Amino acid sequence: MIPEHEVKALLRETGVAVPRGVAVAVSRETVAPRDGIAPREGVAPGETVTSRQAAMPGDGATVPAGTAIALAAEIAEAAGELVPPLVLKAYGPDLVHKSDAGAVRLALGDAAEAGAAAAEMLRALLNQGITPDGFLVEEQAAPGIELILGIVDDPGFGPVLLTGLGGVWTEAMRDTALRLCPVSEADAREMLASLRGAPLLEGYRGRPAVDVDALVELLVTVGGPGGLWERLELGEFELNPVIATEKGVIAVDARYIPADPAHPRHPPPTVPPGPGVTDFAALFEPRAVAVVGASTSRPNFGNMFLEFYKTTGVPLVAVHPEADAIDGVPAVPSLAGVEADYALVAVPAGKCAEVVRQARGIPFVQVMSGGFGEAGRPDLEAALIGAAAEAGTRLLGPNCMGVYSPRGRQTFVGGEPGPPGHVALISQSGGLAGEVIKVGERRGLAFSRVATVGNSADVTPAELLRWLAADEQTSAVGMYLEDPRGGRALFEALMSVRGRLPVVLLVGGRSAQGRRAAASHTGGMVGDARVWRSLADQTGATLVTGQDDLIGALSFFQSHAARLPAAGPGEDAGVLVVGPSGGASVLAADVFDGAGLSLGALPGAALDGLKALGVGVGSSLANPLEIPVGPRGRADLVREAVGAIVARRPYPDVVAHVNVQSFFTYGTSADPLYAYTRALARAQEELPGVRVTLVTRNGECAPHGVEDEVRVIAAGAGIPVYRSMEAAAVAVAAARRFTRGIRTV
Repeated sequence: MIPEHEVKALLRETGVAVPRGVAVAVSRETVAPRDGIAPREGVAPGETVTSRQAAMPGDGATVPAGTAIALAAEIAEAAGELVPPLVLKAYGPDLVHKSDAGAVRLALGDAAEAGAAAAEMLRALLNQGITPDGFLVEEQAAPGIELILGIVDDPGFGPVLLTGLGGVWTEAMRDTALRLCPVSEADAREMLASLRGAPLLEGYRGRPAVDVDALVELLVTVGGPGGLWERLELGEFELNPVIATEKGVIAVDARYIPADPAHPRHPPPTVPPGPGVTDFAALFEPRAVAVVGASTSRPNFGNMFLEFYKTTGVPLVAVHPEADAIDGVPAVPSLAGVEADYALVAVPAGKCAEVVRQARGIPFVQVMSGGFGEAGRPDLEAALIGAAAEAGTRLLGPNCMGVYSPRGRQTFVGGEPGPPGHVALISQSGGLAGEVIKVGERRGLAFSRVATVGNSADVTPAELLRWLAADEQTSAVGMYLEDPRGGRALFEALMSVRGRLPVVLLVGGRSAQGRRAAASHTGGMVGDARVWRSLADQTGATLVTGQDDLIGALSFFQSHAARLPAAGPGEDAGVLVVGPSGGASVLAADVFDGAGLSLGALPGAALDGLKALGVGVGSSLANPLEIPVGPRGRADLVREAVGAIVARRPYPDVVAHVNVQSFFTYGTSADPLYAYTRALARAQEELPGVRVTLVTRNGECAPHGVEDEVRVIAAGAGIPVYRSMEAAAVAVAAARRFTRGIRTV
């Protein structure tokens, strides 16, 4: 751990304000005879340990350092020019949390008192078995709001900046915000605004507001482009506390723990990336496919894939050392010389590298087989990567199911491919990807490209995302990730598509990566889940918690792809919710508020028009707006009411909900429900600048096939359908995040 005064000297070079003070090193030769402490390694008998100089920022004045031969006398003399009250701190590798060890004294009245406090502090530390390297004496900063600011090298994503309430509140409150470096000024302001303690910065109980601009400048100085984070060998770096007042900010405590050079956090890839950018078109639309591993006697995964591809009609060849054909598919003995764009390998892990080495001239090889790095065999995975490089092919996997693209007759799922569409999916789980495809298509999703990447030993999620951003057939991307295999590259890829391509993230645990014990508050509070949330906040992606919300958000982007405006004042307006009366409307307000979406008040100019339609009779006119919807209600009433409101206030999102159960409890036919849905479809056609969403509450109460017909009617007008307010709120919030990104690009 670098001594605090040396860290502060580094901060001074960067322009960060630190208290004026002196650093005094402890002479082991002086301490040892008196206290029985042996000299530390590297200190010769009779040698005095001397600190570096510290400096006062702003005026450029250098503050002299000192040494401790007669400890108390030296501190008193060295601190003589400082203006009390003074602060005394001991420092050294055994003093990670100084206050816990009694290694900090505040409000010392003069230099003599500082010297006496140092002698007392030294005795107390020695009694705890702690030998400090030295002492730092500083002028005590004026009181203010204490914050923490730190950087830690996340094992997946690299340097991460953290800020929040600091000092004694850091661990008690854990009120912090994260962003991946480099941060922008907008990121810094969003971090501060997101804190629960943000009102403290704005002034409270008669206290003045702090200099937020100075705080933002400090965050960018440390974590922004060209900032201090680029000069440090992380490790961990922390300023705690930083004291903010109306006159500026000052870092009164600093800690810097360099990375262990013997254990680099981000080792170089096994195989350097090839020149240029890969065009993945042939991966998703191959001219021909080769399958390696099908059996002539015992059906296996290879045989299953042959059947899948026979259904799609893509030109197909099997690879088998002896057979002339397998399951009616012509077979050849080796991949060597095969004319195909895509080869699927389903043989035991130990044989995969040999097979891949034969794939010269085949642009893409997918290894379905497991048993590599995920199973404790990184040697087999390294051999596989080397074989792909030798063959000049790009490797998908290993440990993955493959690719799905109805447009290109690519598939790893059974049955007829669904309709080609514009939604893409990148998944590290083949099983989950198969579920998203089948369930998503059942709910109306149409896919452009689906790639499962497994261990991502070569082709990574970040690389595919960058390519999909330029793919004319893709308008939205879902991602299921566990270990991103290059989180920094993923962050950069997400930033590159911000405001251009909607991305929805579903993340599994990263516990297998492990995390070393943290030596700072920052290191202890940068957790895996929080980094993913921060990644989404910073890039404008949507982070969801389950498969249903992943499908739901993608459905919203598919339905409303043409209604995601580039700008406009209406985008900042609230959501308009309309539907039948009862507790559902009250609960809807809570749901949308929980999703960070406001329900803006109805425009006063629309109230007379609503009353003329008979809306609001016997109830108040508010948002959510209660409109009688049911088997005996007038189907067009919601359409007319929404038109009257939107004409006077531009709500970008209208969520219409119905109680499906009521249509069959108080009616006998689905026709009124269909009529209502067709009226809502007309409303969407009449309001091209509005995104209409339908929620069919209690849809399971409808007879079989009714919900499907409602979805078909709604889909014809580009209206997504959800079964719950919660699912609709997640999807609407995803669109708001994306459109905010459009305006900030």
